[in-house]
Amino acid sequence: MTAVFATADLIDAHGEVLASCETQFRQFGGRRAFHGPIATIKCHEDNALVKEQLNQPGEGWVLVVDGGGSLRSALMGDMIAKAATENGWAGVVVHGAVRDVAELAELDLGVKALGSNPRKSAKTGAGALDVPVAFGNVVFSPETWLYSDDDGIVVSEEKLDLPGR
Repeated sequence: MTAVFATADLIDAHGEVLASCETQFRQFGGRRAFHGPIATIKCHEDNALVKEQLNQPGEGWVLVVDGGGSLRSALMGDMIAKAATENGWAGVVVHGAVRDVAELAELDLGVKALGSNPRKSAKTGAGALDVPVAFGNVVFSPETWLYSDDDGIVVSEEKLDLPGR
């Protein structure tokens, strides 16, 4: 049974142990609530590492992509998101833009981003994997835990016990 949770309830239960992201993301994926351990990428207007990572087994992880907040080009579209779904990723948080938003909404994948842009990004492979990234007054470190729903995103150093409903 999938655990059901609300980030507001997690904050109420765990207080200051959790970091709450102040960045106001939009929901784009078909899975509105998602959680899992964090993998990270830092890149700028180049999605080669995003594609490479999401084509690997995800095993319920959440990929946090720090695109520097750029909305000039999309760091993920429907093809990469479909690969993420097929490879078992729970979700993707993009501090930047995505595209193919109608298709993203149909996928069983959590997708949050700042906005959308139909322009493709570069594909040179520039960027860094598995490094701490920061935005919204939160540091997203590899292997910490992310919980996301319609209210926002919270991060915990350790996995939280969630009630099964």
